[in-house]
Amino acid sequence: MTDQIIENHPLKPFLPPNAKLLMLGSFPPPKIRWKMDFYYPNYQNDMWRIFGLIFFNDKDYFLDLPNKNFKEQLIKDFLNDKGIAIFDTAYQVIRLKGNASDKFLQIETPTNLKLLLDQMPECNNIMTTGDKATDTLMLSMMDSAEKPQIGHSVQTVFDRRSITLYRMPSSSRAYPLPLQQKAEAYKKLFQEIGLIH
Repeated sequence: MTDQIIENHPLKPFLPPNAKLLMLGSFPPPKIRWKMDFYYPNYQNDMWRIFGLIFFNDKDYFLDLPNKNFKEQLIKDFLNDKGIAIFDTAYQVIRLKGNASDKFLQIETPTNLKLLLDQMPECNNIMTTGDKATDTLMLSMMDSAEKPQIGHSVQTVFDRRSITLYRMPSSSRAYPLPLQQKAEAYKKLFQEIGLIH
């Protein structure tokens, strides 16, 4: 097929130098779905509601409700403060159906994980948000780790660094788990790595 366009990742990695955790999704949705120039920009995606619930007991904390938008600067300031980095497991993809579904995402070039971790000396935790992200990350791990079960973690070594790999439920509404239960799973991870005391 000649109409398959290879897309480069549209966002720079968000890498606070003090990062303790690297969050990896699969790839941003098509631009038409974006409400902000940052990660999880689709208003239907629950990631920032999950964060609001966990850290502020308010699912709307990071939302600009009147404008059906996100409070982008508030999100970035919060992530910088907490030491949470974000990127995706794919650097180049082909959308087989032109939509945001991971099922129809063909990974052309996985992200260079070493390049990201080299910029974050204190980062020993990686979390994937969804199945496609986990599968793509496992390619980078070169069989050095087992694939974690949803809501669980595995220990591995990558580039001479001890890493705990966490696999979280997808924040997409397509993933059939209530928001509260997703938040509980993420909260457990944040407690384990000391981001919530």
